Amino acid sequence: MSGRRWGARRYAVGAEALATRLIGAMLVRVLEGRERLAGVIVETEAYLGGDDLASHTAGGRRTARNEVMYAAGGHAYVYFTYGMHWCFNVVSGSRGSGEAVLIRAIEPTEGAARMAEHRGGRGARELCSGPAKLCQALRIDGGLNGEAM
Repeated sequence: MSGRRWGARRYAVGAEALATRLIGAMLVRVLEGRERLAGVIVETEAYLGGDDLASHTAGGRRTARNEVMYAAGGHAYVYFTYGMHWCFNVVSGSRGSGEAVLIRAIEPTEGAARMAEHRGGRGARELCSGPAKLCQALRIDGGLNGEAM
């Protein structure tokens, strides 16, 4: 792994291909003060756009909440769910495809102590073992929605 940021072309594939490609990739979050939190992506979930009934863009639905899913691949789609949890997705494909990949879990490699603080002192096994836990540990929230990766 080169450790370099991916270019836009790496995200310009369908959600299924990107979900597979992201497994084993590093997810790095740089906080204010240049503090790095990082981990290896170990679980993803592909949302295939308009024909996928589980997708936020099922049936071509467009709302203020899901509009970023129609952007070109390589943007963050971050949304609030159940009135309490943030979820982080990577938009995939070409502009208008409505596809994205949910990052479900990472294995922490850098900044685990800070992640544990963000998660209320949880142990390593509980840090990033689900999409909401991952967002809490990495301090990912709606302020990142639409950001280029």
